[in-house]
Amino acid sequence: MTGDARTDTRAAGTGQRVIDDEELKQLRRVNAAAGLLHLASAILMLSLNNGFRIGISGFWLNGPPGTPVEDGIITQAFTYPLAVAVAVFLLLSSLFHFLIAFGMSERYRDELRHQRNRFRWVEYSLSATLMIVIIATITGITDFTALIAIAGANVAMILFGWVMEMVNEPGPTTWWGPFWFGCIAGAAPWIAIVASLVYGVNSVDGAERPPTFVYGIIVSLFLLFNCFAVNQSLQYRRIGRWRDYVFGERIYIVLSFVAKSALAWQVFANILIP
Repeated sequence: MTGDARTDTRAAGTGQRVIDDEELKQLRRVNAAAGLLHLASAILMLSLNNGFRIGISGFWLNGPPGTPVEDGIITQAFTYPLAVAVAVFLLLSSLFHFLIAFGMSERYRDELRHQRNRFRWVEYSLSATLMIVIIATITGITDFTALIAIAGANVAMILFGWVMEMVNEPGPTTWWGPFWFGCIAGAAPWIAIVASLVYGVNSVDGAERPPTFVYGIIVSLFLLFNCFAVNQSLQYRRIGRWRDYVFGERIYIVLSFVAKSALAWQVFANILIP
């Protein structure tokens, strides 16, 4: 027992968090609200879709190892509609919020009782991975093999978050290994995005320097994307109101309202640029 204001919500001797019916009802409501917000945003994006597409490329050396890169062949493998991709990101989030609110609320209660939420990590492994791939493509990384690697690194980051919850209960004996391993895996896509942008501007002859606001957008996307990791860190450091696991769960839902929506609309705005 920790002595904080929420100790009466823990089952005696079990280390589990009691979730009463009223608290579950409140959590279901906010999940339903988040699901409706994302659904409405996705529908609006699809209605504003102007057909803007991003090409995905492939590169072959066209010779044995050591063949000069300039002798290689670059082809366009396919294109994808940006508005639809961002809408799918929001629809995935909406689907899982609705599952929790209307279809699997008792399973959700059991997850929170054990101070974890595997629904979250399954959803993030899909939606966050889709979003980091989209961000990579709008900043110039379009080779499909690079995008596969970026997706794999992001899925690894999410799965480390899952492991973090499965092997720990919030408290002073937390094993931080999965969290830091996840940070390392999650940093790789962002390093690739920044490196690609910097290299393109400084090393490619004739490359046009992007407007200054583009750099601000990259920083903003990075902060929005990674505020979820900050929330988990606060949960497991038991700082302030994060001493209660369910408070951290509510913050995840708030982040779904705010950070995911801001992230999606900021990326979607690319289709409106002439």
